[in-house]
Amino acid sequence: MSNKTGTMVPDAHALPAHDAHAQALCRFIDEAPSPFHVVAGAVDLLEGAGFSPATSTTGGTGKFYRVHDGSITAWVVPEGASKDAAFRIVGAHTDSPNLHLKPEPTTEPFGYRSLGVETYGGVLLNSWLDRDLSLSGRVAVRNGNDLSTVLVNVERPILRIPQLAIHLDRDISTKGLLLNKQRHMAPIYGLARDASDDIWDIVANAAQIARADIIGADLMLHDTAPSQLIGADLEFISAPRLDNQLSCHAALTALSGVSAGDSIPVVTLFDHEEVGSVSATGAATTVLPRLLRNISDGLGASPAEHDDALGRSLFISADNAHATHPNYPDRHEPQHHIALNAGPALKHNANQRYTTTATSEGIFHLAAERAGVRTQSFVSRSDLPCGSTIGPTVSALLGMSALDVGCPQLAMHSCRELAGTNDPWELTLLLAELLSS
Repeated sequence: MSNKTGTMVPDAHALPAHDAHAQALCRFIDEAPSPFHVVAGAVDLLEGAGFSPATSTTGGTGKFYRVHDGSITAWVVPEGASKDAAFRIVGAHTDSPNLHLKPEPTTEPFGYRSLGVETYGGVLLNSWLDRDLSLSGRVAVRNGNDLSTVLVNVERPILRIPQLAIHLDRDISTKGLLLNKQRHMAPIYGLARDASDDIWDIVANAAQIARADIIGADLMLHDTAPSQLIGADLEFISAPRLDNQLSCHAALTALSGVSAGDSIPVVTLFDHEEVGSVSATGAATTVLPRLLRNISDGLGASPAEHDDALGRSLFISADNAHATHPNYPDRHEPQHHIALNAGPALKHNANQRYTTTATSEGIFHLAAERAGVRTQSFVSRSDLPCGSTIGPTVSALLGMSALDVGCPQLAMHSCRELAGTNDPWELTLLLAELLSS
């Protein structure tokens, strides 16, 4: 079955196949150009699966979710749950590297209308050149003496960052493309001599509000080309923001169809992972620890019983992994070839950039066997720096055993990324097993 966003939601008897799930992922991504839209899509998916918004007095059994700007947490307290029930938590992040609009963005250099932008996260700058781009995010709106926020998605292509012609940069083939974030990444959206709407008029029209009522904005650029399955046998997913909307979609889909067990399954999607997670909606916030405490309180657990439950719990950080790049094999650990469509990768790092331990690795492999899912093991070269995830941050906050897993992908942090068609569904099956174990 599907919910009103078109996202496939599993039930006990019918689960979508690899391709159907990949197509559903493409729709989810296209409807979610910003973290705020990811959360809106998550709400639609969860409500279609019987979840309801939690209130300050929510307690006891049921399916609930709670939204906080660009983050959302959802959980299931099954009937008959013991007061010291352990938690099985999947975490992912809603944000992706991109270009954010500056507060006073419009300039008019040499007769063009141009926008000032700020890079967000580890952006592959060159990947944003020569693409049809648009704006999305949210605006703060005056409502008399009140304040509200409105989602914005301009949708139609209005922006372009043209690359300098090779005739004017003959050294590019030998010295490479060097881009300055301040001078070279400003998109153009019109000609200064035209009397057309400026950027705030365009945003107001897209949000169906009066321009004068906009008193704040969190707006970012996005690629307008639709996500799609490509390749000779449609074996690849070509899409923006696969890191990490792929994991968000897999976690939500898994939770929507999870069967009741002895533990309490939780999915938490944080914002701001790409810039370090230190924010009110990032993984470093105390929102999740307080929520887990409230769930235990609702079951009548004492502080000691809650602490005991955390000690028996597991956090699963779901974030994409680097597939071995066929053109750059020297950038990868030679004994750990990571392939697309060969199953999710368990991520290891001795310096705790990833959280996998011997114990959590064992849990992972037992769950994969039960789910019938293939797996791989990822580790970085010892002479190259390793990335990280929300895993270390959350496991440190909770004092909880944890592991890091993700679907392999190419072109991570590009405006357009590439993953395997089969892997997202296998990750979903694996997360469903881990949530219900």
